[in-house]
Amino acid sequence: DSEHTAKQWERITLWATDYSELTTEPVWILGNEYSALTEKEEILSDVTSRLWFTYRKSFPPIGGTGPTSDTGWGCMLRCGQMILGQALMCRHLGRDWRWVRGQKQRQEYISILNAFIDKKDSYYSIHQIAQMGVGEGKPIGQWYGPNTVAQVLKKLAVFDTWSRLVVHVAMDNTVVIEEIKRLCMPWLDKVALWKPLVLLIPLRLGLSDINGAYIETLKKCFMLPQSLGVIGGKPNSAHYFIGYVGGELIYLDPHTTQTAVEPCEHGQFPDDTYHCQHPPCRMHICELDPSIAVGFFCRTEDEFDDWCMRIRRVCFHSFTCLATTCPCLNS
Repeated sequence: DSEHTAKQWERITLWATDYSELTTEPVWILGNEYSALTEKEEILSDVTSRLWFTYRKSFPPIGGTGPTSDTGWGCMLRCGQMILGQALMCRHLGRDWRWVRGQKQRQEYISILNAFIDKKDSYYSIHQIAQMGVGEGKPIGQWYGPNTVAQVLKKLAVFDTWSRLVVHVAMDNTVVIEEIKRLCMPWLDKVALWKPLVLLIPLRLGLSDINGAYIETLKKCFMLPQSLGVIGGKPNSAHYFIGYVGGELIYLDPHTTQTAVEPCEHGQFPDDTYHCQHPPCRMHICELDPSIAVGFFCRTEDEFDDWCMRIRRVCFHSFTCLATTCPCLNS
């Protein structure tokens, strides 16, 4: 409608004004490169199409008697939902799929949202993540770090028979190629069919602050076509980082409390609140807490082999030595 069109152009104008001093800098969003000068609408469409999971209130009690809101403690859990949600979007809809407000959505999209809706039997709901986290030493209502949420997502993905993902958490900065291929192709002696891979790599890029030697390599991770982004943020304040421009990271912020959504008939439900419809947040990369988890998605074995080739270049052809922080590929 005309009102929505006017708001859309208002957002584009805000973006243009905000980036007037950065028009020569490329904007990278999850492996896609844009011009801030000529592709503002495309940038906003891409960002808006990402799933945006925020604090919610008035959902069924977690565990039957627990909290009915995750405000104040669930931000990293929501970031975990966003990075895995991006993997499911790539898996079922493709990286180039775009969300259009008010448009009838594909069943695959509805199924993805249903996997995250705030109810106890959804695969990746706040209920499931919070309860699975107890096994990782995190009582319900306690804040998570990137590694903890990665481990929980790995456990929950086993039950998602629709997506058939392999979620692998590479510890000690090491990616073992043979191990991943055994996980993704457990029937190597038979027909080699690849299970789509979500690779999460927890990293610590400094002590209390990010070490500047790692910044350029971290930025290059957003340039890879397999990029799922980064979960991290500031101390006790998590964000989902989806790209960068210049020296600033672009992110989706879960720190907005919205009312839980109930599905309507045929599994459809209002989805406006699951998409951030304003220019994304930005922060200088030097403000990033050094504890992060980097994510990648490889639909096929060829994509994983391509990732291995690209990440070797990122790690070993950069101007700094990253042996202690970047994934070391071992076969």
